Amino acid sequence: MTRASHRLALVSLLAACAFGRPEGETRADAPRPAVSARAAARPTLVVFFTIDQFRGAYLSRYGGEFTGGLKRLLAGGAIFQNGFQDHGITETAPGHAATMSGRFPVHTGIIMNSQGVNTREYPLLQAANGPGAAPFRFEGTTLTDWMVAADRSTRVLSVSRKDRGAILPIGRSKQQVFWYSSDGEFTTSTWYMEQLPEWVLGFNAENGPRKSAGQQWELLRPASQYPEPDSVPTEGRGQDYMFPHVEPADSSTAAASYPNYPAMDSLTLAFALRGMGEMQLGRGSRTDLLAISLSTLDAVGHRYGPDSREVHDHLLRLDRYLGQFLDSLFLLRDSSRIVIAMTGDHGVTPFPGVTLYDKNQGAQVVTLDPVAQEMAMRVKARGIEPAKLFAWEDGVFLVEPNFARANGIDVDSLTDAFAREARKVPGVWRADRLRDLARADTVQDAIARFDPRRSNVQLVVTLQQWSVWSLANIAMHGSPHDNDANVPVIFWGAPFAPGRYADTVRVVDMAPTLAQVIGVTPSEKLDGRPLARAIK
Repeated sequence: MTRASHRLALVSLLAACAFGRPEGETRADAPRPAVSARAAARPTLVVFFTIDQFRGAYLSRYGGEFTGGLKRLLAGGAIFQNGFQDHGITETAPGHAATMSGRFPVHTGIIMNSQGVNTREYPLLQAANGPGAAPFRFEGTTLTDWMVAADRSTRVLSVSRKDRGAILPIGRSKQQVFWYSSDGEFTTSTWYMEQLPEWVLGFNAENGPRKSAGQQWELLRPASQYPEPDSVPTEGRGQDYMFPHVEPADSSTAAASYPNYPAMDSLTLAFALRGMGEMQLGRGSRTDLLAISLSTLDAVGHRYGPDSREVHDHLLRLDRYLGQFLDSLFLLRDSSRIVIAMTGDHGVTPFPGVTLYDKNQGAQVVTLDPVAQEMAMRVKARGIEPAKLFAWEDGVFLVEPNFARANGIDVDSLTDAFAREARKVPGVWRADRLRDLARADTVQDAIARFDPRRSNVQLVVTLQQWSVWSLANIAMHGSPHDNDANVPVIFWGAPFAPGRYADTVRVVDMAPTLAQVIGVTPSEKLDGRPLARAIK
């Protein structure tokens, strides 16, 4: 039984090892924070890593194979493997919004990806490809705001492959926030600035992604050291599901597809390190913040699934990239004055029928499209345009109340009818009225952590554990079940007591914990609490 059902029943780092043969092992025994009077000084740099689609299970599954940065953090950090993104819709946007806000989606206003950051109001700079983006829906404050309130000289840099991965950990604060565009360059939007800094332009001019054209992603280790089969046609939609994986030969196409290959994380870390140096983060007596969201695991996990050889190999590579990054960081800055936090924005569910590691027998591929189509036909027969009345997105049923009233449609009756039919579909676990969830105890019911102020959301539909929505034949996430919600929570640095902790904790506990160790005060009520056991 899952945690949710229990509750309801109860440097340039664009390294050669990005593709092809491995480089030498990175040092797992590199500097640990010194325990001394000096270590008691206030930290000068907080580094917050969010690894997209980082399942808690990966630590026990692959932890013994790590030799670089992940091994270093696991060996010297405070490790909570029972960490949870404790909300109903475990997607990238709400997960990132929770990391440094200390608040659930009901309080950040970021409830799902489709209600995330994209907008035409704030276009990208340098005519970069992709939609504009800004934290215009985000509500409240984050660790960044508390740090700046305590010291206005605080400097902040946030980087990611994804726009929402860079934007949402920082909240509404107009800091140095950058993400990757499909033309192969890092960019930002007019929410933050009118032109890119010279160091960003210089980094982009190196054209790393375009130079990757035709390169191969080969196994880092001999094939015999990977227990996962390399011939699962379910992976990759039945295409390119065996090693080696070759980048497109055209340089522009290679830049656009670069986020699908391990080297994207290496590039992101290199960009972060360049920015840290240019902005002089971690120098002086103030405490600065560097937020890094690494997104390639999400791309690889969606395409090949969590039981794939590709996920295994990418995690080994990510471990090395992080080792190289930390080696460089500790050469440039005093490790005893640095604190590191790491978590994931969500997990992932295996492909139904692929049961290498997880006991997901009986998993269903679920669609409620026929239910929505039948309802649309009935509405259209009354002379009403269905698209103006309601919408079905996997997981939520939305009704436009003003349009319904103007056309004599009772919203409750329409929603109840959809819920009745939804509950009949194999694989559906619950169909909850939003107004009922708004009255539920969000501590006891993870699904209740949905934004009650969204008046057009009428129904939340949750699948049984391991079942997935039939979206594009990729491995999915988004449920409150452990496979999607369980992520590691890791702290490293002089203020923390190293060790493994069996406590069940939440990602929203991370911001108040960091606030306590760096001596800043949250400016509003939080859903999280400081994890006192991890603090010396």
